[in-house]
Parts: sequence; C-alpha cells; structure tokens
Amino acid sequence: MAERTELIEAFLRAHGWGNAERGPLADDASFRRYDRLVDGTRQAVLMDAPPPEEDVRPFARLARHLNSLGYSAPEIFAEDAANGLLLLEDLGDDTYTQILADSGDERALYALAVDILIDLHRRPETEGLPSNLVSAYDVPTLLNEAYLLTDWYMPAVTGVPTAQNAREAYGDIWRPLFDSVQDAPKTLVLRDFHVDNLIWLPERPTIKGCGLLDFQDALVGHPAYDLMSLLEDARRDIADDLINEMLERYLSAFDDLDRDAFMQAYAILGAGRHAKVIGIFTRLSVRDGKPQYLRHIPRVWKLLERSIRSGGLDTLGQWVDHYILKHLRGIPT
Repeated sequence: MAERTELIEAFLRAHGWGNAERGPLADDASFRRYDRLVDGTRQAVLMDAPPPEEDVRPFARLARHLNSLGYSAPEIFAEDAANGLLLLEDLGDDTYTQILADSGDERALYALAVDILIDLHRRPETEGLPSNLVSAYDVPTLLNEAYLLTDWYMPAVTGVPTAQNAREAYGDIWRPLFDSVQDAPKTLVLRDFHVDNLIWLPERPTIKGCGLLDFQDALVGHPAYDLMSLLEDARRDIADDLINEMLERYLSAFDDLDRDAFMQAYAILGAGRHAKVIGIFTRLSVRDGKPQYLRHIPRVWKLLERSIRSGGLDTLGQWVDHYILKHLRGIPT
C-alpha cells in the first residue's frame, strides 16, 4: 500500500495536481477506486486501477472514441497505463440514480439515454466502432457470462457444486440462442448502460446532456443489448408503461428494423445478462466480500423469468424449473 501511495503521489505531482485535496469518490464492483481532486477552483478525478487486476487502457481508448463521436465521456487529462492510473474530467455527482432519487424527471432522463443509443446505432460501423479497440460479443463470451449462474449462484444456494451434466445441458440450451443474435448489424455495446453509469449534465446541449461512465468493457455486438440493460435494470424497478414508451421511442427511430427479430434478441440477451448478474452479485459476496449487491438478486430473478416468458425460451425455462426451484431463487445465505 505504501508503494502504491508513493506512485499515486508522484503521478499527481507530475501532472500538476500534487497540492490537490483528495477525497474518496466511489468504489465499484471491480478493483478500481476513484478519488476526487480539488485544487482551488479546479476539480478532477483520479482513477486508481491497480494492475494486474485492472487495465486502464481500454477506458482511455473508449473515452477518447466516445468524445470524438460527440458524447460526454470523461476527458483524459493524464495517463499512466503501466501503473493503472488515470486523471479524468470530473463530471460531477448527478448520476441518474441520484437525480431519480431526488424526484427527477424520469421520463426525460430515460428518453435522453435512449436518444444516445439511437444516435450511436444509426452510425455506420466504420464510424461508430473504434478500429481494433474492442472484441466481438460472440457466443463464447456470452456463454461464459451465462455460466456465472451455474458456477457461483447455484453452489451458493444448494451448498454443493453444480453437477456437470446440469451445467452441460445449460450450455447446450444457450449456444443456439446466442448464435441466433450474431447476424444482426453490429454496434458498439457499452455493456453497463444503466442509471448508475449515466450522469445528468443539464448545461450541455442535446445528447451531450447525458454523461457516460464505466464503458471500458465495451464490445462489438447486437444493438438490443444496451437498450435492454437500460430498461431492465438490476438495481431499480421501472414501470411497464415507461419501458414500453422507451422501447417504442427506440424502435420507431429505425424504419427498416425487423421489430420481431429485435425483440427476440432483446429477450435472449436479457435472459443471458440477468443470469450473469445473479452470478456476479453472488461472486462479489462470496469471493470479494461485497455483500451489498445481494439485495438486488430477487429483482433480477423476476427479470430473468420475464425474459424467459417474453422470448418464448421454454427449454431454458424448463431447465431453470428443474434445477433451481422457486424457493432457491432469492438471496443466497
């Protein structure tokens, strides 16, 4: 810890922030942590992402790309990739989560976020996708995420490792589902596009009024993913009428869109994400000592069950009913 502190202090001195006051801003579900720096009238954010667990280069590359497209990602003031340090523009404290908790205009906030996705997904791949910066959101990647349910959640609620035959049957169900979403036009998928990672910036015009955070894990994939991530949020309930309104806002922006195919992909990717999130929240508690995420698991189970129903994913539903009985779908003890 002392060595890391010295690295950080040297980094700040080298870039003109050696005299700034530092205070903790946020931790997240990774090994990253953030400090706010205040030096007179100046403010910035220090991202401390220690290697080898973290790599700041994807964040820096994606931030620059998103800003080049006219969105509001944090500007990169300074970078020390070898030591996992970034000096970032401070976009403030007004996350969507905070504004919504303070009775902000939910409909307007969600509409603005949807409009960012519309703008991004309308761009040709040569413009919207950063060249050689991100990998494909392919079947193996999606499948590895879905396995978090069998590999972390099931042992936590049953007390025993998941049987190999059950895990194999689970994978056999997912492969053709994930394969079916691979043929759609590709876009940049930010992957964690939800209210915790969006910042309200009312002083900025149009879609710049929604700041973007936590996009370093972006991949190239189906345009339904981020819309689903926004509207099927693991951390908050969203009324059905608002969900339907935002879905229509997005769908009506694309005249040639096959709505049925899009909504089928939306359900498949939703089911996969919800299975992943249930596993991740369990792993954060079991492995990383972060139990605060467990309280969201009952909500995510409802979202998973709804995705199964809306997508007609009957085989997946039968597997879940057989291996994870209703009384096991809750907070692991």
